[in-house]
Amino acid sequence: MENPLLLLPQLNISASKDKSYYKVMKSMIKEEPHKASKPGSKQKRNRLSLLLQKPEFHESDHLGKPGNLTKAASVSPEEAVKWGESFDKLLSEKAGLDAFTKFLKTEFSEENIEFWIACEDYKKSKTAHELLPKAKTIFETFIQKDAPKEVNLDFHTKEATSQNIHQPLITTFDAAQNTVYRLMEQDSYPRFLRSDPYLNLVKGRSPSRPTLRRRSRSFTVNDFQGARPDFTIW
Repeated sequence: MENPLLLLPQLNISASKDKSYYKVMKSMIKEEPHKASKPGSKQKRNRLSLLLQKPEFHESDHLGKPGNLTKAASVSPEEAVKWGESFDKLLSEKAGLDAFTKFLKTEFSEENIEFWIACEDYKKSKTAHELLPKAKTIFETFIQKDAPKEVNLDFHTKEATSQNIHQPLITTFDAAQNTVYRLMEQDSYPRFLRSDPYLNLVKGRSPSRPTLRRRSRSFTVNDFQGARPDFTIW
């Protein structure tokens, strides 16, 4: 008998219309309080932890292994050079977004770009009826304490976001998304531009597989406590 966990569909959160991402993530992270003390609850949590580490819970793995930025995606040196013009330019191009996501995986910080993508999809909701389930899923996945993919937010931003979850607006996640955007722009983006895979794309060379390294902890959200949010980037 096949393992039912292997039957879960692969998810691609970079596709704005793929609503199955929210449904599956919501069902995976939701735990009813009265079941917490039952035998097997610990095994279920462990199983959830393992599932969240699988590629299908990050994005479609169509680009291959981390660092292999040109596999199945033809990127010209001229296009790669444009990614260096600005962080916004990088994220506006699908190939650039995919390449940057792959890079963040090598630094174990892909939850930042996944949160940003989820917020972009959230803001494309066409009716108020869509907002509540999406808002709850984003909050439970990325923002609440000990969330499976918790992003690094300052206390004020996290509290302000939490207070709006039960009656979400289209702007509910703007402050949090802006904070995570700036963290990536100031910290991860410069390292991406200096990385061997990106430089190989610019030079038109075949990419080599980089060595995985843990994310840098030298840069935190506290560095931007005095920064003024700029929501015009979206």
